[in-house]
Amino acid sequence: MHIATSPAFKENAHAALANAGLQKALARSGPSFIARRASAVANLPEFEQLRDTARDIKNHALANLDFYLEAYEAKVLETGGKVHWCADAEEAREAVLAICQAAGARTVTKGKSMIGEEIAINDHLEKHGITPVETDLGEYIIQLRHELPSHIIAPAFHLNMEDWEEAFRKAHTDLPVDRQFNERRDVLIEARNKLRSKFLAADVGITGANFLVAETGSSIIVTNEGNGDLTQTLPRVHIVLASIEKCVPTLEDATSLLRVLARSATGQDFSVYTTFSTGARRPGDLDGPEEYHVILIDNGRSAMMGTEFQEMLRCIRCAACMNHCPVYGAVGGHAYGWVYPGPMGSVLTPGLIGVEKAGHLPNASTFCGKCESVCPVRIPLPKLMRHWREREFERHLTPATVRANLALWGFFARRPSLYRLATRAAVFGMGLLGRKKGRFKSMPGASGWTEGRDLPAPEGDTFFSRYAKAQRAGQVS
Repeated sequence: MHIATSPAFKENAHAALANAGLQKALARSGPSFIARRASAVANLPEFEQLRDTARDIKNHALANLDFYLEAYEAKVLETGGKVHWCADAEEAREAVLAICQAAGARTVTKGKSMIGEEIAINDHLEKHGITPVETDLGEYIIQLRHELPSHIIAPAFHLNMEDWEEAFRKAHTDLPVDRQFNERRDVLIEARNKLRSKFLAADVGITGANFLVAETGSSIIVTNEGNGDLTQTLPRVHIVLASIEKCVPTLEDATSLLRVLARSATGQDFSVYTTFSTGARRPGDLDGPEEYHVILIDNGRSAMMGTEFQEMLRCIRCAACMNHCPVYGAVGGHAYGWVYPGPMGSVLTPGLIGVEKAGHLPNASTFCGKCESVCPVRIPLPKLMRHWREREFERHLTPATVRANLALWGFFARRPSLYRLATRAAVFGMGLLGRKKGRFKSMPGASGWTEGRDLPAPEGDTFFSRYAKAQRAGQVS
C-alpha cells in the first residue's frame, strides 16, 4: 500500500531540489503546459463564461449529490450494469478483487486512474495472485520503476529519455542491445509491442472515470492514447473506478465540462479520445464487455461535504493548478508524498489522510494565486489552503516556535502604537547593521529564508511612516 511521506515534505523538497535529473525534466516540460493552455484559452473567447458554467454545474451536482448518485445507479442497472457502493479504500479493493476472482482473472489491464492509485488497487491485486498491467504510457513506465505518478495527467512528468531507456532495458529482457531511444516514438513503439498481447489476454479491464452521467448511466474517460478504449472493450469484464463527486446531472453538463477540461490540461480543444461507456454489451453490439461494474468510492469525500472544503470536490483533475504552481515547478510531484501533488493535492490530501499527516502541504505555497486564476471550475485554492493552516494551528500541530512567533506578532498587532514603534526600531537597526553589504547572508530567527537566499537590508523608513508622510503631502488620500 502507498505509505504517505507527506510528513517529510521538507526533506522531500530538499532532495528534489538537489536531483539534477528531476530539475532537467521540470525545466523541459513545465513551460510547455503553460504555453499550450494560454493558446487554447486565447482561441476561445467564451472561455471565462465556460468557467462560470462549469463551476455552477459542479456546485449544483454537489448540492444534490445524493439524488444524482441514486439516479445514476438506476440508469446503470437499466443498461445491465452494477454499482458497488464503497465507503473506503478497503471496501473498494475488496469489491474489485471479488469481481476479478469471480471472472477467474489472472491478468487485468488498467487505464490511468488516480482513484486507482488512491486505493492502491495494483498492490492488492498482486497480493492475491492477479497481475495488473498499466496501459497508459506514463503509468506503464512508472509501474516498471515501482513509483507513484508525479503528476495527475502526465504520470512520468519527472522522467527524461535516459530514464525510460534504463527502465525498458531492465524490464524487457529481450530488448536488442543496439535498440536506439532517441525520440518519443521509439519509446511508444517499444511499449506498444509489449502491451499489445496484454490487451488481448486480459480477463478484466479497469478504467477510471472523468465524469459519471446521471441522465444516462454513462462513464466518460478522456485520453490521448487508444489504451483506454482497448482496456474497456476487449476484456469480458469492465470495472469503472470513480469517486462519488464525479457524478454530473446530464450529458449537456458533461460536454460543458469537457470543453474546459482538455484546454486547461493539455491545451487541446478536446483530447484525442473522449469515450462514453454505457452498460454491458447489448445484442447486436460488435464489441464491449459482458459485464459492466462501477465501483463508487467515498473514501473521505462525504466528510468534506457541507464544510469549507466542499469546493475542492469541484475539481475535474485537469492539473492546471500544478502546471502553473512555482512550488510544484521547483520540486515536482513526488515531494508531496502521496497521490495528489500541487495546489489541488495541498487541499485534497489533508482531507483524505488527515492534516496531522499532510499539514506541510497547505504551507508549501507562495499564495501567488495563479492556481485559482487558471482553475477551470474556479476553486479558491489559496483560501482553502488557509483554512487548512487554521485547522493545523487550532489543533496545535504547528511547531512551537511558529506558534510563539505568531503570538508575539499578535501581541504587537493588537497594540498599533507599540507595533509602529517596534517596526521602526527594527527597520532602523537592520538598516544600520546591513548598510555595508546591503543584505544579510544569515540571521537568527530567519534561517528558513537565509538558507536559500540573502535577506535584503531595509532601506528608508517603514511603510506606515512613508504612508503618513505621503498623506501629509497630499500625495494619497
